Formats: sequence, structure tokens, C-alpha cells
Amino acid sequence: MKPANNNFVHLVLGAAATLALSIITVIVLVPDIGFTLANQTADDIFPQQYKIVSPKMPGYMEFAGEVVPLKNFEVWERMEREFIVNTYFHSSTILAVKRAGRWFPVIEPILKRNNIPDDFKYLCLAESNLENVTSPSGAKGFWQFIESAAEKYNLEINSQIDERYHIEKSTQAACDYLNDAYQMFGTWSMAAASYNMGTNGIENQIERQKSNNYYNLMLGIETSRYLPRIIALKYIMQDRESYGFDITRDELYAPLKFYEINLDSSVTDFADYAASFGLDYKTLKLYNPWLRDNYLSNRTRKVYKIKIPEHGSIELID
Repeated sequence: MKPANNNFVHLVLGAAATLALSIITVIVLVPDIGFTLANQTADDIFPQQYKIVSPKMPGYMEFAGEVVPLKNFEVWERMEREFIVNTYFHSSTILAVKRAGRWFPVIEPILKRNNIPDDFKYLCLAESNLENVTSPSGAKGFWQFIESAAEKYNLEINSQIDERYHIEKSTQAACDYLNDAYQMFGTWSMAAASYNMGTNGIENQIERQKSNNYYNLMLGIETSRYLPRIIALKYIMQDRESYGFDITRDELYAPLKFYEINLDSSVTDFADYAASFGLDYKTLKLYNPWLRDNYLSNRTRKVYKIKIPEHGSIELID
């Protein structure tokens, strides 16, 4: 039994010696590591030069030719909030930049034709980020029309057709609304605010607060942030490199290439209809998202313009 006890003692002593040597090694090395880290610069730790900073805002801003009163501290801070949010909401702003390459060339000439300031393309961006989305209140499309407003401005809505998803027609409807609102309120800033809050809501606040200046009105959080967000998107996208968005022109989504055909009859199956043009159902709907079902009754033989991709402009999947 004694030899076994001696072996045990030797094993314990050996393990203790090994542990002691490891501790000494760590004590020697750790201060050196700490010294190295302490002497590294931010550029060493973040070689990509990434730093969290407050984005620099322009000292002078306009919306639709109307000066933003930045000397008012509350307006400045409200604007700064939107510059910070939209600069650091990277995924959303990157997608906004890319999608603008496709859709701004469609929207801009319609605004110009209706004497709507070009800055209102950023209102569309703030509304939907240039996606055919549906809001919790049921507003739809790029311009986010609720059904009653859409019908007031001559957009067709039924189970088979919803022209809120028609980029050209919904942009025209938005122009009609904005021209009416401008005539009503006298400034483009108030016209923009009414697009978010409704003309009745803005009229009530003008009467209640005895002011017709957007920047002087105490409004709900959504409407108080609405115009600053539009303005922030405008300046960030016009000088995106300064805000860290290194997106080249060839990375933007290209405009769709298509021709139009007149459709003045019913369609029993849009999958078969698409196939007659060498297309699949999905591609037909991508180019014509306002077609909401797979058939069209069209009892009145109304003429609709259907977009068909130019040959070779899209690679179809077998």
C-alpha cells in the first residue's frame, strides 16, 4: 500500500507544479497583452474606419422652395432626429437609394407635368420606401392612398383592379391631391403635412392653434416627424457619399423596359394570357401589380394598358 501512496503524492505535486508554471506564464504575458491593447488606436481596432458619429446636417435647407427655419432649436432637433435615424437605418436607406434608380425616372416627369415640386418624390419615398405595401389603416401602394381618397382622385378599385398599385396613375392622383391641398393651405409644407394627416385634420389644427405654418403647429408625433423625414431623405440621398452610403450608379436598380398593349376585353386566365406573350404569370403581375386577380371581367370593355417586358430585358426562368 505505501508505494501507491507515494505515487499519488508525486502525481499531486506534479500537477501543482504544472499549474504554478501556467499561472506564472499568464502573469508574465497578460500585462504585455494589456499594454498592446492600451496602445492601439481606433484605426487599429477598426481598420474599416467605422465610427459612430452624429451626421452633419446642412446649415441651410429647403423643401419645395420653402426655407426650413433651422434657427429654431425645436425644428433643428426635430430635423436632426431624422438625419440620425435615416443615416443609421442602413438597410432601409440603401434600398431607398437603389429603388429610386428605377422609380424616380417614372415619378419625376409626372410631378413636373403637374407643376408639383420635384421634392415630392421624397414624400413618396417616406410613404412606402417605393414598395407596394399596405398600411395598418388599409392605405396601399407607393403613394399610400386609402380607398376613399383613391376613389375621389379617380383610381379604380374593385376585387380585380386596384389602381393604387399603378405607379403612373397613382402618381397622377397624388399630384391632383397635392395641387388641391396647396390651393387650400397656401404652402407646400402644409400640403405635405395634410398628405399625412388629412385636410380636415390640418384645418382643425389651424383653427385650434391659430397658425397656418407647419413649423409652428403642435401636431401628433407622426405628422411632426413627417416633413423632417422627407427633407432628411432628400439631403441624404442627394449627397449619399457624405453620409456613408457608398453605392455606385451601376448598383442602382434599373428602370423597367417594356411596351404597352391595349386590353379592351375580358381575360379568363391571366396565366394563359401571359403565356401568349411568352411570359409567366408572375412576370406579368410584376409589371402590372394593379391586376389583383387572375382574371378580368371587363364587362364595359374599358381600355387598359398592359405592360409587356421588352424582348431580352428580363431573363425568364424555365
